[in-house]
Amino acid sequence: MHSAPAVSYPVGRSRFQGWLVGLTGLGGVLTGGFWQQATDLAGWRQWLFALTLLGTCAIAAQTWRRSPRGILHWDGQVWRWTGLDASVCGRVTVHLDLQFWLVLSLRMDAGARLWLWPERAADVVLWNALRRAVFSRGGSGQAQDAGVDALQVRR
Repeated sequence: MHSAPAVSYPVGRSRFQGWLVGLTGLGGVLTGGFWQQATDLAGWRQWLFALTLLGTCAIAAQTWRRSPRGILHWDGQVWRWTGLDASVCGRVTVHLDLQFWLVLSLRMDAGARLWLWPERAADVVLWNALRRAVFSRGGSGQAQDAGVDALQVRR
């Protein structure tokens, strides 16, 4: 079986991730509002919920704003992330595939994990090449390798 061809794909702040964070926060606010209307009083539980929601939304928004920006390279053998401050090698795992958006993690040799949210809109021409690379047997992460092993054991 042949490996997927080399590809370099730009990854930055994901609009999809931003919308997901915003809509989740809005859902929390609506839930809190409905809860407030149902109980018809503002007790300590409602204030704790509001403070927790505010803190969680602030952390999620800050994390989104600080999303890593750089280039994800696949040379046919090794994944490499080249960002503003470093260039590291690692193993890519696909966590979510929504056709136009991917959620990937790059597990570096040191054990740290870098979360990446590539979008088709970043480079429409290279999108299919990136998808071929992350789903190829040589380019895929541990989760898919484990799934293949599990299928072989069942037979």
